[in-house]
Amino acid sequence: MILHDYEINPKYTTSVAYFCMEFAIHQALKIYSGGLGFLAGSHMRSVYDLRQNVVGVGILWSYGYYDQTRYEDRNVKAEFIHKHYYFLEDLGIRATVSIHSQDVHIKAYYLPPHVFNSAPLILLSTDIPENDFLARTITHKLYDSNEETRISQEIVLGIGGVKVLEALKQKIDVYHMNEGHALPLVYELYSKFKDMNVLKRHVVFTTHTPEDAGNEEHSFEKLYKFGFFNGLDIDTVRTIMLQTDDNFNLTVGALRSAKITNAVSKFHGEVANRMWAECEGRCEIIYITNAQNRRFWTDRGMMSALDEDENYALTGRKKHLKRILFNIVADQTGKMFDPDILTIVWTRRFAEYKRPGLLKRDFERFKKLLERKEHPIQVIWAGKPYPFDTKSINTFNELIHISHSLKNMAVLVGYELDLSRILKKGSDVWLNTPRVSREASGTSGMAASMNGTIHFSTNDGWHPEFAKHGINAFTIPVADGTKSLEEQDYDDNKNLMDILENEIIPMYYNKPEQWTQMMKTAMTDVIPAFDSGRMVNEYYLKMYNH
Repeated sequence: MILHDYEINPKYTTSVAYFCMEFAIHQALKIYSGGLGFLAGSHMRSVYDLRQNVVGVGILWSYGYYDQTRYEDRNVKAEFIHKHYYFLEDLGIRATVSIHSQDVHIKAYYLPPHVFNSAPLILLSTDIPENDFLARTITHKLYDSNEETRISQEIVLGIGGVKVLEALKQKIDVYHMNEGHALPLVYELYSKFKDMNVLKRHVVFTTHTPEDAGNEEHSFEKLYKFGFFNGLDIDTVRTIMLQTDDNFNLTVGALRSAKITNAVSKFHGEVANRMWAECEGRCEIIYITNAQNRRFWTDRGMMSALDEDENYALTGRKKHLKRILFNIVADQTGKMFDPDILTIVWTRRFAEYKRPGLLKRDFERFKKLLERKEHPIQVIWAGKPYPFDTKSINTFNELIHISHSLKNMAVLVGYELDLSRILKKGSDVWLNTPRVSREASGTSGMAASMNGTIHFSTNDGWHPEFAKHGINAFTIPVADGTKSLEEQDYDDNKNLMDILENEIIPMYYNKPEQWTQMMKTAMTDVIPAFDSGRMVNEYYLKMYNH
């Protein structure tokens, strides 16, 4: 079957299967949670733009990640609603994988490129009548909290994905694992190649985070019993994986199975090479900095004003975009935000190391900025905590509770692709506060900068490759890493607030021409360096054709 409904560019003929747990292709296709999915979505869009020979392989999550709403007391609520997609095509393909010695049947769906202007996508489901109830639940929820379900999901993605591609008679030159979730594909390929050195020529790997949650580890025995290693005998697995421990790390397994691995920013490349320096048998780790798709994320009115060098049109369009965002704020919270007031947005996955509450750490100082009569600020938070992470949910709800008494502070729910786009277009400042070295890339600020929003960040992830303080961005100085986390948070908050009070607010209100120039410089500097067209071209040059 021909999956691409476009003619392949001769520069990109190497055929690639891109395996990922989540893809944020379109608001209507709810099979993503956050940054990894947003990145994969931009990758697939730029594949389409450049006419590359890539097919995405993922899972059709029956209930998505979750629908984010509110309880009666306005606290955040996770709802699981069964999804139906009439724009997907049934490929008529069935594959079978063995999970815990039971046959599990997989059905394959197809998203044609023309539907959302993306690479073709193959999505796998076990939620079909041929399976018993337990097998059907494997593809119910993205990042299921049950460990055995998660392992089963990885078997479906990796082994099931390869089998479906074979059933479709696709000749794949390179299998790209975007994170370690798809690692079982290696053991399906091993049954074909019988030689790790030959196999490695066909596998590449992207590692996305130094965080434990993104470097999954399970009991080796449990993985073996569940069929993670595709029926290979235990001694063979130990030999080809250089496995001596009782626990098996998926990232280590991927590093030992690929011809080359990439980190997702220059700084992350340094961190990853330090992290895995002692990993015996690992491949080379280079870096290809993540990026976002300009076509999808940028406002055409902003780009037109930039191209025409029309400052009045640019600032006028930004105010219009702020009003669109503020309509959502009013609808959700009953608060009327003012487009003439400096508006700061903190929105992304709620995780401890990203420090969603850093801005309000010195609460009295924070409150004064919101309430002062002259040159105040407005602040919006949004994002999805993991639905079973009580600590992150409590952080989110604490912000909601605080916002009740502050008219210039809002917390929005329903954070998905559409709301993310509106926030990136309608904000003045995009605040990013991870502990330095913990954020591998952090691509949300790229799409914000494409829309004339100023990136205000700790010096982590992609930011060091882009930022010129006071010219196209603002940078919070790196805290002393020898201090306790509490002391680092104190220093980061103080530096953040000092820059906000002494540089950002005065420039916005007192030097509007300088602020407008900064918006234009941010837009000009972020494109094309952080447009995903550059990124997907690099993947071919440095990974696929390497």
